[in-house]
Amino acid sequence: MRVIEISRPGGPEVLTLAERDVPAPGPGEVRLKVAYAGVNRPDALQRAGAYDPPPGASDLPGLEASGIVEAVGPGVPESAVGTQVCALLPGGGYGEAVVTPWAHCLPVPAGMGMREAACLPETFFTVWENVFRRGALKGGESLLVHGGTSGIGTTAIQLAKAFGARVFVTAGTAEKCAACLELGADRAINYREADFAEVLKAEGGVDVVLDMVGGGYIPRDIKVLKQDGRLVMIAFLGGAKAEVNFAQVMMKRLVVTGSTLRAQSDQAKAGIAEELRRHVWPLLEAGRVAPLIDSTFPLEEAAAAHARMESSAHVGKIVLRVGG
Repeated sequence: MRVIEISRPGGPEVLTLAERDVPAPGPGEVRLKVAYAGVNRPDALQRAGAYDPPPGASDLPGLEASGIVEAVGPGVPESAVGTQVCALLPGGGYGEAVVTPWAHCLPVPAGMGMREAACLPETFFTVWENVFRRGALKGGESLLVHGGTSGIGTTAIQLAKAFGARVFVTAGTAEKCAACLELGADRAINYREADFAEVLKAEGGVDVVLDMVGGGYIPRDIKVLKQDGRLVMIAFLGGAKAEVNFAQVMMKRLVVTGSTLRAQSDQAKAGIAEELRRHVWPLLEAGRVAPLIDSTFPLEEAAAAHARMESSAHVGKIVLRVGG
């Protein structure tokens, strides 16, 4: 099968088209004939040598894909063969076939194509785990999302609005701010023109912050949180260290938390999948929530897809067309 390998740690140019043997599914696993694969920031971190796969996972990049189940391992019903699914992957999505736990697969939502379905797992698992589980966002509360036009950001905007929250976002251009407002955000703040902390102070603060920037944003996140607010960290594009006044954390009874998805147990990921099936998949099938796609590249142009992602010019998800 054709795959994209990481020839050495480095920039997008180290992604190389190669051939590998087709993997065999193990106990509880299925093998997908991949149609499309999502492109995500962790893929770029792995490519750069900063995010190793967990033990036993494929060394190929790719944490989400859509496709058709073509083989099953022990413990998976034979009736799964032929099912159209999208799946969270431990790795290996940049290839024509991939194995993953059956419990991490979800049906392609009714009325949705394979390309759109490939955009769902990584971002929806991440947003559900961090905004709704760890951040405990409820209807009537408010959410601040940094990086509003990223795959995570566009998903967080839509899901938070669907569940009745007020949503603020930060973005770096007027066009990106407009895209966030079109998705349903109540207010978009151009961080190049205004200090989000001052803007949100005038708005009365927020209940939850979803931060993928870190660095100097962290003390300002704490500043804008209301009493009993929750700060959820999922990445550190601006650095992992900051000077924080923990007296503010104590006096406002704040919760500071965060998570990574890939390193969690298979059981934990299966639990997230089941909650998405119950609470979010009906929204997708009703058309109330949908992935926003920026661009699609053929598998052999994975390097160009990574360059597009790292330019930060994209709005929404970037996808690789693997099998069509």
